[in-house]
Amino acid sequence: MVFLRSTLFQILFYSITLVMMVGLSPVMLLPRRWGWWIVPVWSNTLLLLMRWVVGLKVELRGQENIPAGGYIVALKHQSAWETVTLIPQFPDPTFILKRELRWIPIFGWYTAKFKQIPINRGKRSEALAAMMISAKEAIDDGRQIMIFPEGTRRPAGAAPKYKYGISHLYKDLACPVLPVAHNAGLYWPRASWLVYPGTVVVEFLPPIEPGLTMDTFHGTLVETIEAASDRLIEEARNVPRPSPVLDRLPQVQRATP
Repeated sequence: MVFLRSTLFQILFYSITLVMMVGLSPVMLLPRRWGWWIVPVWSNTLLLLMRWVVGLKVELRGQENIPAGGYIVALKHQSAWETVTLIPQFPDPTFILKRELRWIPIFGWYTAKFKQIPINRGKRSEALAAMMISAKEAIDDGRQIMIFPEGTRRPAGAAPKYKYGISHLYKDLACPVLPVAHNAGLYWPRASWLVYPGTVVVEFLPPIEPGLTMDTFHGTLVETIEAASDRLIEEARNVPRPSPVLDRLPQVQRATP
């Protein structure tokens, strides 16, 4: 049953995304802010699809910690789930994403239209400099910079591998960083066709204010997100129908940054 529901969800996921991108493409002719409404509508549509088709719900905690204005959002990256579902929680987000996504027909056009920030992973120093310029413009414009500090999806419970790019952003932009933890990898695992029923719990943690050294910030960020994510994984063991992904995980031991 999980396989059949997951297959139906995956088909609808890509079909609805394609239909919306093509059918609503006239928003490309509008100013960015006027056309942005399509993105949270798409995200909320996918949330409903997950709930109805595979029984995957979401619980949001700590929304009072979300600041106003421009800031960095540091997201735990376990799944495809968090790349598409948290957009409506922020008024004007911009993702830092790999440059190759700009080359995808139609989808890439949307990332350019809505001023998402591409980076060339093959040229680190040049990529960092270009990212800083775009990020500063976004913060000055009151936008929220969405970044996955580990750079790529990591399995739920895996040892963290945070990169220093976000620490450079923190230092140079001198703005708050909002850490976000979740346990989505238990329900939509990395590189998996299967999506399991349950409830993804997301925690918006207290912002890390500017002023720390890069090393102190880095350690604080890793400790904050990993402690919360590990706690949410352990909490998921006690629900009435735990995700089968938990059967493959040992009792989580929080890693030291």
